[in-house]
Amino acid sequence: MKQLLLGLVLIGLISSCTKNEKPSTSQLEHQVDSLVQPYLDSAKLAGMAVAVYRGNEKILLKSYGYADLEWNVELPVNASFEIGSVTKQFTGASILLLAEEGKLSLDDEMTKYITYDTKGRKVTIRQLLSHTSGIKSYTDLPFFEHFSQQHHERDTLLRILEKEGYDFEPGEMLHYNNSAFFMLGLIIEKVSGMAYEEFVKKNLFDKAGMGNSYYCSESKIIKNKAHGYDTGEDGLVNAAYLDQTWPYAAGSLCSTAEDLIKWNQALHHGKILSDESYKEFLTPVSLNDGAVTHYAKGITITNIDGRRMIEHGGGINGFLSENCYYPDEDLNVVVLVNTTGPVSPSDIAEQITNFIVGNPVRQSAQFEGDVSKYMGSYKSGMFNVEVTKNDSTISVQYSYSSRAPYPLYFKEGNTWSSGPSLYHFIEKDGVIDELRIDQTYGYYILNK
Repeated sequence: MKQLLLGLVLIGLISSCTKNEKPSTSQLEHQVDSLVQPYLDSAKLAGMAVAVYRGNEKILLKSYGYADLEWNVELPVNASFEIGSVTKQFTGASILLLAEEGKLSLDDEMTKYITYDTKGRKVTIRQLLSHTSGIKSYTDLPFFEHFSQQHHERDTLLRILEKEGYDFEPGEMLHYNNSAFFMLGLIIEKVSGMAYEEFVKKNLFDKAGMGNSYYCSESKIIKNKAHGYDTGEDGLVNAAYLDQTWPYAAGSLCSTAEDLIKWNQALHHGKILSDESYKEFLTPVSLNDGAVTHYAKGITITNIDGRRMIEHGGGINGFLSENCYYPDEDLNVVVLVNTTGPVSPSDIAEQITNFIVGNPVRQSAQFEGDVSKYMGSYKSGMFNVEVTKNDSTISVQYSYSSRAPYPLYFKEGNTWSSGPSLYHFIEKDGVIDELRIDQTYGYYILNK
């Protein structure tokens, strides 16, 4: 249903505004209203804040729905949301600032600053920043949901992770990793001599003029703080409790839609990092074998059908977020939601962008040959993928997912795609024996 609603709205977007026309604020507001209202009407969404700026020009700043359903408190336009993993770009920028000051190097081993048994492996700050350390992510561990509702000292998590081992050798693959950014927070505190939240406020929030951003708290009374909700079987329910000591530098910041616009303006226009550090911040990491990923230093870099985007999303109990910057258009799109469920901030942000600058030109191709060579089971130490034939195309299914097999679309050579994800089949001596899955937030190597 979500795809159908977005598809119907997209038809309206295309017909009402051509690529060469700049939509007015009222046109954009009307289209965003038509995107959001069906979710509000069907009780699948509590509230949403949307901010769209081109440079310093405000195009749209609007809130929808409720900050609190029980008390019927409407969501103010300056509502504060938990932004989840959008936090990571603040952590990444903090590390780059400390590197600028000569207080650390991205190629320093993490054990120079924190006590951790790496089992003889060399894990660098750069690998922590880019999710390539191989250390287990605590959010992947089976006991996390139970533990996350309890307060634990930070050192306790390190000792737990030491016992869990590695998903892969450092630098071999890229797997989204909250443990790594937790550790980066500890490194920031060790090197700066300041608490993580104090360092971020002084060096990032204050410089960007983000007066409504802070480290989230379960106990403090915060003005205009939205309440978080989840989607239950019979409608929306209160989100599960989460102790903020867990997400920490991986996801414990709170902000507003307008403050995140201020952050983008400061970050991407030289007010936070030097030119050299900014370039490093946006340089995607390369794996040990030279493969280039889409993940940089707490932020992703993509180029889909010619449209460059610097982006990161977030998801935490009761909240979803999306922060996008399009450098070629100097366009900022921020979408914040206080409901976890079917509403996707990234989908909403994409539709908004398409309306403003036009749909990207999709490159299509027809595969000429026998798709049977791709069929089979591909395995890694983390999960397996089954590739099956589907008429003239192929479908994939992941071992960890109950989702039905879904089709891939031919790009070129032995590369297929599903949205922004690329599937590179490696052929040697006429035989496909390896699959490389290149995702925005991951890069995996599987053997047949």
